[in-house]
Amino acid sequence: MITSLTNDKVKFVRSLAERKHRIKAQRFAIEGARLIDDALAAKLTPDWIFCAERLPPRSQETLSRLKKRSVEIIAVSAAVLKACSETETPQGLIAVLPSPRLAVPHEPKMILIADSLRDPGNLGTLLRSAAAAEVDLVLLSPETVDAFNPKVVRGAMGAHFRLPILEATWGEIADRVKGLNVYLAAADGELTYTEANWTQPSALIVGGEASGASRDAAQLAKKRISIPLSREVESLNAAVAASVVLFEAKRQRSV
Repeated sequence: MITSLTNDKVKFVRSLAERKHRIKAQRFAIEGARLIDDALAAKLTPDWIFCAERLPPRSQETLSRLKKRSVEIIAVSAAVLKACSETETPQGLIAVLPSPRLAVPHEPKMILIADSLRDPGNLGTLLRSAAAAEVDLVLLSPETVDAFNPKVVRGAMGAHFRLPILEATWGEIADRVKGLNVYLAAADGELTYTEANWTQPSALIVGGEASGASRDAAQLAKKRISIPLSREVESLNAAVAASVVLFEAKRQRSV
């Protein structure tokens, strides 16, 4: 059992809280049985697992699946687990995984573009909704928070294992959306989100609430769309607004 915070593996796991170390190692950490099960279902095999001495039944089942994959299981003390955990209450299992490399569709029907979204919780929710709404690809603009930030990974609830997510410059984003109808979610849209034609290959740009749409986003968009709100409500959270639009797009495509 590892009990020391100076152990090399412990130091490595703790270093993955920082973007620069995740990029260098091409690794990230996930916590808890549910996320680890999602990774296994996506045929991703952890490098190793930190494991608490005592686990609830759900986590024990996950541990059995990991053993069948011959994953290295490393017992650690409660103090080590807490030091490596990004949550207030450690979930008993921490896995180190290679960063996913999912295939990008050649002819995507729906692309989501995150424009300067800096809040990890917002991006996590956005990715979770995007996966549920069958988005083909997510592009992150240069000012957007890292998709593998631990808070983003927790909030996305396994979306990273099902959804291609790429960081891109605005030039690269423009290349990706050539030939698509590009819509910008905005308070002053010329169309409501239900009036837009989502049956054609499309891209949706969603910006952060504080800064709104960037100049690059505004220039790239062909039309601005809005969600009608009660007069008493000024705006929606970016992730909530995007979710509303994405599920309308999914509805139209499935009719």
